[in-house]
Amino acid sequence: MEPKSDDGSSNIRVRLLDNDGRIEDNTISGPTSFSRTCFNGLNALSGVGILSVPYALASGGWLSLIFLFIIAISTYYTSLLIQRCMDIDPTIRNYPDIGERAFGTMGRMLVSTTMNVELYMVVTGFLILEGDNLQNLFGDHIQLQIFGLDGKQCFVIIISLIILPTVWLNNMSILSYISASGVLASILLLASILWAALFDGIGFQTSQTHFINWKGMPTAISLYAFCYCAHPVFPTLYTSMINPKKFSKVMFVCFLLCTISYASMAVVGYLMFGPSVFSQITLNLPTNKISSKVAIYTTLVNPIAKYSLMIKPLENSIENQLPIHYKTRVCSLLIRTALVISTVIVALAIPFFGYLMSLVGAFLSVTASIVLPCLCFLKISGIYQRLGFEQVFIVGIVIMGITIMLVGTYTSVLQIISHL
Repeated sequence: MEPKSDDGSSNIRVRLLDNDGRIEDNTISGPTSFSRTCFNGLNALSGVGILSVPYALASGGWLSLIFLFIIAISTYYTSLLIQRCMDIDPTIRNYPDIGERAFGTMGRMLVSTTMNVELYMVVTGFLILEGDNLQNLFGDHIQLQIFGLDGKQCFVIIISLIILPTVWLNNMSILSYISASGVLASILLLASILWAALFDGIGFQTSQTHFINWKGMPTAISLYAFCYCAHPVFPTLYTSMINPKKFSKVMFVCFLLCTISYASMAVVGYLMFGPSVFSQITLNLPTNKISSKVAIYTTLVNPIAKYSLMIKPLENSIENQLPIHYKTRVCSLLIRTALVISTVIVALAIPFFGYLMSLVGAFLSVTASIVLPCLCFLKISGIYQRLGFEQVFIVGIVIMGITIMLVGTYTSVLQIISHL
């Protein structure tokens, strides 16, 4: 029997499972190559989080970098757990399917709600970031005001109109080209910030840095968690691959490169501006320098390249709930357009990028990227019924995730309330 994939390509899965629920042989046919999947994965992982890691490091101090690597290793491992869940059951096509396979209807609702709210808030953060940086770059030269909205809010609306056509795309292979531009933008961003420090007179301020700041540690860890919030997208990447056996290699490449770039940006940004670094490092840069303009312009490219990829699971979730006679191209375009409009409204109402991303990282990203993959794998594989090293390791990750979620969420909510 050859079940059909969403894009119409046939696929065959042969399941030979060992005692730990690991797949021994698995073959599937999809439209996306290894390299293109790497670009999509890198684009999903490396995005606006790179702007906030210097602020995270400034909040928690140098010791907080340890948590960046701990979270990176934990989320890489949970991405492999997602793959193992999908290998165990060939009917699983997306993240909510994993929740349903593990815990029934309630599991599906929990995973779907967490995933969709997380992705929704992430893309909303993209729009806030765009408005902040455009206002910083052009606010002194272009005075915009539409229907009582200020310049920053007008920039949010303008950028949403630019993003909208990318949301209408369906093909993951086509999206990989957009993803490639996002990956290159992240590399160029890091290079331009380093150039600004070394050659444009900003320099480094090592005397103002701190080894540890316990009060800011929850914010730091929450923002680190936000950097690795792409897990709801991974099942889509997995099912789109020509050879899903190489998915683990894709994840290794993506997590390794992204962690190197995050750590590098955190260190460079913190050394440049010390405790005074903003939630988006580009807001600290002098706009009269060429390197600063390059950094800001490339920052503007990233959300445009990322938005469509990150919101795709939410689009699919809504469209799959429609009656069969409403599953038309016109309805699909209307739904996607309405989603973009709604994120614009939220971005205008809650314009606090750093605090919002900290909340998303603590509550939603930790839940979707750390806690749920572990719990679902334990249930689907059945290894929770016996004691072993991997079981203890997974439970340890869950306990760490829940602790980050509770402390980080409480801190982030207090920060948002105090600034409303």
